Amino acid sequence: MIPTPRSGATRRSTAADAAARPPVALDRERFRTVVDGKPVDLFALENEGGMAVRITNYGAKIQQIVVPDRLGRPGDVVLGYESIEAVIGGQPSMGAFVGRYANRIAGGQFTLDGVRYRLSLNDGNGRPNTLHGGVRGSRVRVFDAVQRSRSSVEMSLLFEEADDGFPGTLSLRVRYHLGADNDLFVDYAAEARDKRTVVNFTSHAFFNLSGDPAQSILDTEIELNASKVLDMDPNFIPTGALLDVTGTPMDFRRPKSLGADIEAEYPLLRIGNGYDHAYVLDERDPPAQRAGYEDLRFVARAREETFGRTMEVWSTEPSVHLVSGNGLAAQDPRDRGKGGVLFPFRSGFCLEPQHYPDSVNHPAFPSTVLDAGHTYEGRIVYRFGSDG
Repeated sequence: MIPTPRSGATRRSTAADAAARPPVALDRERFRTVVDGKPVDLFALENEGGMAVRITNYGAKIQQIVVPDRLGRPGDVVLGYESIEAVIGGQPSMGAFVGRYANRIAGGQFTLDGVRYRLSLNDGNGRPNTLHGGVRGSRVRVFDAVQRSRSSVEMSLLFEEADDGFPGTLSLRVRYHLGADNDLFVDYAAEARDKRTVVNFTSHAFFNLSGDPAQSILDTEIELNASKVLDMDPNFIPTGALLDVTGTPMDFRRPKSLGADIEAEYPLLRIGNGYDHAYVLDERDPPAQRAGYEDLRFVARAREETFGRTMEVWSTEPSVHLVSGNGLAAQDPRDRGKGGVLFPFRSGFCLEPQHYPDSVNHPAFPSTVLDAGHTYEGRIVYRFGSDG
């Protein structure tokens, strides 16, 4: 069920009251079908803190995250769809758990142990790259799923040898579970069953902390724990250089709005048509240790002024990809979301913890090679709160 506002909340903004958009109640039956011979469903997670999450096992895609604002009123802070047909016809990465290789691989090729592997090319816009695992990456696959508890669901997927050209059989498990403090944990483990291979994973949710996907996210304040950003060429491939963000529009080490510098005449912003870049995370001691955050690195914090919602991101990954919703264009049906609302340009932002793009072709980057018989484990946490 969608949570109701908590009683006794103090009123701070009647203008914000008038603008509040109530969450859409998703109908589970509209997600129940069979795709590629496998059952698809919608899974509901809830906790006692006023948080509700809805996830479909098609692409392990998050469709809804409902959290309170500063007055305790529920709002849906993630872009998504209200039927499986809309999910399949929509933005392919929206809400997805992405693998077996997130982000781009240049030219759809890499060499491992002296063997040259050629992958499916699917980047679009004339860019000759493999994007998010290729044509049959996890974002368009049906996971097996089991609801473990009221607040937890586990999903699994098997990548066969040579799927999209990658070496080896790889098994993947993803567990979504809610913490007591309105944190969504995304835990994942991938085992190389029979051959050395490469892996890179991320969660690709689009957020709008106002709770209204028709609104711009350019006023959202972002802080990134990163003093360097990867340089990239016009095909969105890293050159190998790590650029210092000091004195540039790429610097989010102190909180600033996404729109503050997005139109600056700066080469990386012009290539990306806004922010669409990988940042190298700095080491930083957490301000306070919390259960489940052990060995995690602080990634980012986002804050929306009107309703006061905040989101922290923590992860085991070495990088985060910041996207300012440049591919959203209010196109029907691709951008028609819950409640029939169209997603306009820059109405959702992404904070995607992951390894550096194209690491397989850059020996100086942290390695994404996974040895046969070994398991890669990771965690991403989205922790929601408010400034009230």
